[in-house]
Amino acid sequence: MEIIEEISKSIIEASTTLTDDKLVALENAIEIEDNENARWALSQILENYKVAEKTRFPLCDDTGIPHVIIEAGCEREITGDLLNQIHEGIALGLNNLPARPMAVKGNEIQRIEQSIGLYEKPGMLKPASILIDCANDESTYKREISPDTLNLHFILEGGGPEIRAKTYRVYHKRSFKNVIDTAIDWLSDSLNMLGCTPSIPSIGIGRTHYEANALLLKSVAYGNLTNQSDTEIYVNSRLNDTGIGPLGFGGKTTVLGSYVNVGNQRASGVRIVAVRPSCFVEPRVATLKL
Repeated sequence: MEIIEEISKSIIEASTTLTDDKLVALENAIEIEDNENARWALSQILENYKVAEKTRFPLCDDTGIPHVIIEAGCEREITGDLLNQIHEGIALGLNNLPARPMAVKGNEIQRIEQSIGLYEKPGMLKPASILIDCANDESTYKREISPDTLNLHFILEGGGPEIRAKTYRVYHKRSFKNVIDTAIDWLSDSLNMLGCTPSIPSIGIGRTHYEANALLLKSVAYGNLTNQSDTEIYVNSRLNDTGIGPLGFGGKTTVLGSYVNVGNQRASGVRIVAVRPSCFVEPRVATLKL
């Protein structure tokens, strides 16, 4: 029961607070912004963060779909009991938050058509399939995972960014710049339509659509805006040059930072690229260490 309660608290934490690096990035953006409307929007966003954390109220009405990464060292076991506790803890957290009811009732056809309505309890919203990470992972965001590590990362993914996300093939033409510029072009288009910038977009580059999105999700859990790579700095510069700005008001800050995670590649002319723009309340992440 203790683990279930701690998972519930982690879900509430992810929904109501942002990490220090994101708050610092927003404060820095306010300081350098000279567009009056953009500066006002950024200040209102910061105030929203502070109110949500103080009241333990969700950062956004779209409380998101839970995603879980289990980070496991070689001496730890992932049991069926733990997986059940994760599901129970997430349901308890969504109910205690309380999250917005979003789980659709019915069989496969009724769920697609949303023809018989929603469940009243927020906890009926099930998490996405759980992703397991270990020391054998090879990617930009590769972790040094000690043998006794067992961390649960909870990520709440909102609907707006999912609508604007994209996963597709890119012919690399033996040029990393061609691949990353294609991803930036996709993000430029999506951020222009998102409506709730500034964003912290994520890019995953892998061999399959599943792998590219798994790499993207790991970057969301592990990324830090105070430690940006040269590639991420390039992405930030290109996207901020679009002038979209916070809430589309223009200005210097379309993105607060970005995450770019490149995994294993296969002998092929194709790279599978996944991009996801986040809204200004994301990434919503919390970690429970067991």
